[in-house]
Amino acid sequence: QVQLVESGGGLVQAGDSLRLSCAASGRSFTRYHVAWFRQASGKEREFVAAITWDGGTTRYADSVKGRFTISKDYAKSTAYLQMNSLKPEDTAVYYCAAKEIVVSTRKDEYDYWGQGTQVTVSS
Repeated sequence: QVQLVESGGGLVQAGDSLRLSCAASGRSFTRYHVAWFRQASGKEREFVAAITWDGGTTRYADSVKGRFTISKDYAKSTAYLQMNSLKPEDTAVYYCAAKEIVVSTRKDEYDYWGQGTQVTVSS
């Protein structure tokens, strides 16, 4: 198993940037694909970004393309979500998730989840 802990959330203004971190422990992090999801109050959890285990392929939701960047640092067993040009509609709890075999944008296909970190963007 792998354990995931997110950090880096906070309260920012529209147009600001934040970098979220997802620290992994347990089994080797290198074998896992990693994704970020978010859940706004009263809404379904939605896909934000994903990266394959080797970092060779990334995927993004249309709503964040060009603004968010997902990455992995194998040496630190940590994944990141760099969020630029934040908008009030980006306000949500952000979760990182991990899975093996095939990268996915579907939340029900991820086996391991962190506890989430709150991001609030004021206008």
